[in-house]
Amino acid sequence: MSNQYDVVVIGGGPAGYVAAIRSAQMGFNTLCVDRFKGKDGKYSLGGTCLNVGCIPSKALLDSSKHFDHMTHSYDVHGISFDNAKMDVKTMIARKDKIVKQLTGGIGQLFKANKVNYIGGSGKLLKDRQVEITNDEGTQVVQANHVILASGSVPISIPNVEIDNEYIVDNAGALDINEVPEKLGVIGAGVIGLELGSVWNRLGSKVTIFEAMDTFLAACDQGIAKMAARTFKKQGLDILLSTFVKSATVKNGKVEVVYETKGEQTTEVYDKLLVAVGRKAETDGLLSDDCGVTLTDRGQIDVNDDCQTSVPNVWAIGDAVRGPMLAHKGSEEGSAVAERIAGQHGHVDFNTVPFVIYTEPELAWVGKTEEQLKEAGIPYKVGSFPMAANGRALAMNEPTGMVKLLAHEETDELLGAHIYSANAADLLSECVVTMEFKGCAEDLSRIIHAHPTLSEAVFEAAMNVDKRAIHKAN
Repeated sequence: MSNQYDVVVIGGGPAGYVAAIRSAQMGFNTLCVDRFKGKDGKYSLGGTCLNVGCIPSKALLDSSKHFDHMTHSYDVHGISFDNAKMDVKTMIARKDKIVKQLTGGIGQLFKANKVNYIGGSGKLLKDRQVEITNDEGTQVVQANHVILASGSVPISIPNVEIDNEYIVDNAGALDINEVPEKLGVIGAGVIGLELGSVWNRLGSKVTIFEAMDTFLAACDQGIAKMAARTFKKQGLDILLSTFVKSATVKNGKVEVVYETKGEQTTEVYDKLLVAVGRKAETDGLLSDDCGVTLTDRGQIDVNDDCQTSVPNVWAIGDAVRGPMLAHKGSEEGSAVAERIAGQHGHVDFNTVPFVIYTEPELAWVGKTEEQLKEAGIPYKVGSFPMAANGRALAMNEPTGMVKLLAHEETDELLGAHIYSANAADLLSECVVTMEFKGCAEDLSRIIHAHPTLSEAVFEAAMNVDKRAIHKAN
């Protein structure tokens, strides 16, 4: 294998592998180096997202959703089951099969696009040299351009030591082999809510500890409050303003000491999931003399075009500023490859969609009402309840709403917030509208098929100007 490349990408997650493929498509001799190892101990492309994040968690969410519907909601359809059971080991095996299929698929995409790949740890040296270390030894390659896509790792907290048997991180929570009677979760963010929902649906009594006073502070608060009520009905016990002081494994259980508004409590759980967020992964990535600088938050310092402090060295994905989302990293990967080729790669942080894959799903893009008020931007609101949507009722999924925010004077769509079944998919037309600086009226002038869930977006857009048909304005 050559030791000279046009582009070397360090990291094979959604940011890195997309950057590598797009670079190769642009005609560059490209190498991708990635050190992630799967459950079998072998190097595995796809990073956290495909191996222990986005994909496996959705597989478990889907399996647990079917079981939950069997035991709680199919009766309204006239469907009944006797003694429905969940084989957790089969559920986990299905998840692992999907992961293997998709991670293996990236290898096939690399071959099809002529991307070179080495499994191992990559370190940036000075003058755009990359040191690669694996079981076969160490080698150094030279690159005209280097793209750093090292991803992120879970944040740990004091006095809570993860062993991935009793006290688990997101990866460990994906491989619990039986339903815990009691599950504690630290953090009411995306990971905590999604994985907490999985085990709650399967019968675990789940308690979520959240340090913040506000539930889902980044979300529109009208939507967040609706979601909180639904989670409570589903059996999730979410404790706000609560700090876990310590967690200790004793006799095969986890003793958790937590404090809520000055009152300290001790509870025992079968498992404890730590999901308090993630931080940029830069350990072992940069030599002392490579010239790349970090921010005070430990992220790789980049400008708006993802350029680092060193010419022709770029950084993307979770390792840099911006939301830690797979699709954000992928778009940065494509954009950087295009910039290297002299084109104008584009990523608009204002139109990055956010999704929490609970049931119903929460999905949003753009500004919240709270942000618009704080910025002094005049706006108008249009909303529509899923309970008035024919397709939602036919699906027995009437919970939730669509809420759109438009500029009061120009009608430009500024934000979209959806809490419903399939909210992630419904959000896409709002993202497109915002990307093209469209208006709420533009959405309301598009014919939507009937009956569909997307009609709720259509009606909410009409309600911005108080002309919805199926809602009293």
